[in-house]
Amino acid sequence: MARTQKQSDHAEDRAGSTAKQGGRGAASAVQSVDRAVSVLEILARIGEAGVTEIADELDVHKSTAFRLLGVLENRGLVAQAKDRGKYYLGAGVLRLAGAAAVRLDISQEGVPVCRELADELGETVNIAVLDDDAAVNIMQARGTASVTAQNWLGRRTPLHATSSGKVLLAHMSPTLREGLLARPLPRFTERTITGASMLRGELEAVVEQGYGVTIEELELGLAAVAAPIRAHDGKVIAAISVSGPVYRLNPDRLPELAKRTVAAGAELSRRMGYGF
Repeated sequence: MARTQKQSDHAEDRAGSTAKQGGRGAASAVQSVDRAVSVLEILARIGEAGVTEIADELDVHKSTAFRLLGVLENRGLVAQAKDRGKYYLGAGVLRLAGAAAVRLDISQEGVPVCRELADELGETVNIAVLDDDAAVNIMQARGTASVTAQNWLGRRTPLHATSSGKVLLAHMSPTLREGLLARPLPRFTERTITGASMLRGELEAVVEQGYGVTIEELELGLAAVAAPIRAHDGKVIAAISVSGPVYRLNPDRLPELAKRTVAAGAELSRRMGYGF
């Protein structure tokens, strides 16, 4: 007679950490992820539920449901009301949703600002956000002079060698920043800053002047200037940059480009609720 799903789950629980062969282990891992997501969906739908209710919804043994809830609770994705024994969505879900919403909002609000700046300056304009130890470009607009420029959209770029990265580094928490600066800083060109002490000086200048600059620090022939984008609470959540060849983004032109980039960053910050 075929075993029920609950019996199968119970058998797996008794087996504990017994090694699985080949694709069976991978399939089991995928099934666990699918069930964990299902738990979150159940709690999103009904608000709160106990282990028995969740096990019934998933058609699994209670021990399996309890194990899934334990993992999710450890990651802050669910929490338990101790007095009732019920589980509900935790603050970790809000954190993830908030991060996704911020990216979505910046991308949407950034379209007109980036296009206007790109049209005005004729150069490539990007919006980048922090992605662990790198900056990732989530929005791009090209000006008339940058039709042959490479596509930066979706690319992860090093924080220490890009103008956007320097802005994000300069405004992150000191603990996180020092942790990143303690790592080796790769060299991309002869002008890449690879010393933590020298980079700290650069980051102080970014805060003081309100923008960051790189000249051939990531790629030969490439220059860029970036300014911060702030959320409603003043926290820097992204950077807007203008980039192009060094013969166009030369020392005579950079001050004006920086002024326009800072203004665009301030406009986008206003759109994100900053200053109200």
